[in-house]
Amino acid sequence: MQVRIRFGKGLQVGRARRRNKRMALAVSSLLTPGAFLASVLALWRIAADLNWTGIFPIASGMFSHWQVWMVIAVLLQVCSRLLARYGKRDDGKRSMIA
Repeated sequence: MQVRIRFGKGLQVGRARRRNKRMALAVSSLLTPGAFLASVLALWRIAADLNWTGIFPIASGMFSHWQVWMVIAVLLQVCSRLLARYGKRDDGKRSMIA
């Protein structure tokens, strides 16, 4: 007869949460330039449609529309703001300084 003992997940160490916050801030700082790049591509596509610039390099497909690039830019910026808010959030550890 075999007896198997299964242990539940233990307590997580506090450092992992701090590491996650640092990672969230790092990813947040990388998403903002990505959002800027997507908005530049959206403006480039609009300018190409108005014949103000040369041709847009993506001639066909889903990414040939300026609306797609603008939605991508907005989503990247929203994700960046949410990650930055998470990374800067206080975990409720208040000091007792009066």
